[in-house]
Amino acid sequence: QVQLVESGGGLVQAGGSLRLSCAASGGTFSNYNMGWFRQAPGKEREFVAGISRIGSMTSYADSVKGRFTISRDNAKNMGYLQMNSLKPEDTAVYYCAVDRTARAPGLMRRSTIDYWGQGTQVTVSS
Repeated sequence: QVQLVESGGGLVQAGGSLRLSCAASGGTFSNYNMGWFRQAPGKEREFVAGISRIGSMTSYADSVKGRFTISRDNAKNMGYLQMNSLKPEDTAVYYCAVDRTARAPGLMRRSTIDYWGQGTQVTVSS
């Protein structure tokens, strides 16, 4: 079983940046695609970004393309989400997730996720 712990969330002004981290333990991190999802109040949890097992492929939601960058360091069992040019509509709880079944990071869905982190709050003020 893989345990995921997110960190790096917080309050930031519009236009600012945050870097989220995801620490994985208890399993072989490199066996999994890794992704970030987010859930705003009253909305469904949505895919934000995904990265393949060895980091050769990435995928992003249209709403974050050009602003967010996903990366991973398998030697350290760590995943990251660099978020730049943040907007108030990016406010949400951000979840790290891993899955072993999606054939590409862009195919990651809530239904394919094997393990979730507990989430970290990101709040962007206008």
